[in-house]
Amino acid sequence: MDMLRSLATFVRVAESGSFSAVARENGSSHTAATRMVGQLEEHFGVRLFHRSTRRISLTEDGQDLLGHARNLLDAAEGMEGALGRQRASPTGRVRLGTPLGAARLLVARLPGLLERYPGLSVDVVVRDQPGDLVEERLDVALQFGQPTDGSVVARAVATIGQMAIAAPMYLERHGMPSHPDELAQHACVIHDTGPNSMRWMFAGPQGPIEVPVVGAFHSNSLDVVRAAAMAGLGIALMPEPLIADDLRTVRLYRLLADFPSGRQQAYVVYPSRRHLAPRTRVVIDFLVEEVRQLEARLAAGRTWGETDTAWLV
Repeated sequence: MDMLRSLATFVRVAESGSFSAVARENGSSHTAATRMVGQLEEHFGVRLFHRSTRRISLTEDGQDLLGHARNLLDAAEGMEGALGRQRASPTGRVRLGTPLGAARLLVARLPGLLERYPGLSVDVVVRDQPGDLVEERLDVALQFGQPTDGSVVARAVATIGQMAIAAPMYLERHGMPSHPDELAQHACVIHDTGPNSMRWMFAGPQGPIEVPVVGAFHSNSLDVVRAAAMAGLGIALMPEPLIADDLRTVRLYRLLADFPSGRQQAYVVYPSRRHLAPRTRVVIDFLVEEVRQLEARLAAGRTWGETDTAWLV
């Protein structure tokens, strides 16, 4: 029995809750992963997992072995690193969870990462609401707002919010609001998320500002709301990542820059620092860099009136 390999398989099964997921990670079969854990059970003379048709969970002996196995694997990894035998080129599949707006930006930039690491592959899983990383079989996720699961590693990387935006053709016809209260005199494109969809919140010098808005166009899709705003149907309140490239190319303009809305901390989240695969590390580094660059681009985003108006002629 290859003890280290069997222990590594056992640890990943315990973390992911799935023999099949670990088999996919290792490019092996469900049977092979089960056999390695079975060899450990036979070697130690204990049962490591409770198994049912729906889920698996650690036994008391399994929980005890998990701590010892992690320490042993950490020591082995440290020896390999000290002797320079770490893999230079991360390979394998990484499942990345991300909101829609960030996904659109990241997909455009992933080719550079994949060219740098030819053996790497990335599954992008769109998830607008944070969930359980283990249940969703995610290796890493980008999410907004403080994670509530204390068992995950959460790395704060940037502060991202929403912003009021409009297309040049709309602003040419209707002008620009200088205060959130003036939105009542404008057509707004509404992202329909429930009863409060037509009440927009902003932060002002004197405190929060809640503004009732009206508009003839509603949609439950952010992509459709973005398209409607670009078509000149009105002012929209959009997540910053979704319209970052539109600001850069001046397809849309940022409005009410002195009144931020819905700002949240962005986190890169992953299950554990222990035994973090090289392929996961490079994706985490990629996310951190891209989100920080996004924050910088948004800070420099075009506000109506910052450029010349020759295009209006």
